[in-house]
Amino acid sequence: MNNDNDLKNLVKDRYARIANQGKTQNAASCCGATTPSNKVYNIMMDDYTETSGYVKEADLGLGCGLPTQFAKIQKGDTVIDLGSGAGNDCFVARHEAGPEGKVIGIDFTPAMVQKARLNAEKLAFNNVEFREGDIDEMPVNDEVADVVVSNCVLNLVPDKEKVIGEIFRVLKAGGHFSISDIVLVGDLPQALKEDAEMYAGCVAGAIQKEAYLEHIEKSGFQNITLQKEKSISIPDDILGKYLRPEDIIAFNQGGTGIYSITVYAEKPGNGDKMPKIKLSEMQTNSCQEGSGCC
Repeated sequence: MNNDNDLKNLVKDRYARIANQGKTQNAASCCGATTPSNKVYNIMMDDYTETSGYVKEADLGLGCGLPTQFAKIQKGDTVIDLGSGAGNDCFVARHEAGPEGKVIGIDFTPAMVQKARLNAEKLAFNNVEFREGDIDEMPVNDEVADVVVSNCVLNLVPDKEKVIGEIFRVLKAGGHFSISDIVLVGDLPQALKEDAEMYAGCVAGAIQKEAYLEHIEKSGFQNITLQKEKSISIPDDILGKYLRPEDIIAFNQGGTGIYSITVYAEKPGNGDKMPKIKLSEMQTNSCQEGSGCC
């Protein structure tokens, strides 16, 4: 993992294999990339099965949230899904946007794009298309989308700031995004930071929560809202592949937090005179244990 191209090739190779894995294996590992745990079923993902528009065949168990649930998609909207995988979030977005809307899924893994296209064809969804390309150089013109969504993908991209800039570019004035992703509070052990599986597993590529939100603010977005937050626990039987028993204990007691967050933000509209909300004033509707949203 020496440079950005190495990291991208690593992720592309791993996700080509993950495309053909079952949901159970993916959900019981870190984003499908690590050895599955024998102790838990869902490490990161949320349950989509009661979500309108859900397509079982398109759910590979790779997400860490339900961004479409918070995305405020309206009938007729054009929606872009970053890292669209087999198409699950695109199909949920289509349900919200209706047949008069349009959904564009972008993924740089050919096997994922092919799988998503086959799913869309089976469903006869003519207003959902899948494009192969990098999300830090989207194959989309300026100011195309009303809404951008993404589910546990930005952590896999080396240059998060560039992706967020691309989101700003493709959104229409007044458009918005809702993104679920993995972030950190505190430092990971070096053995996890340097491991290829943990990078493809959505952990080693995650950045600090504060830095993540600062990138969004610096890109020009306003009304930044933390819509949901939940803690992610990596089971000891997975950690044991990378850490000694005493290091696992130190990690679990050391205060490092791995979180799934869902963040909402708006691109200013033409002539928009609303004051820009700073991070210190950021709204939050974080998921708390016992609230029913976790």
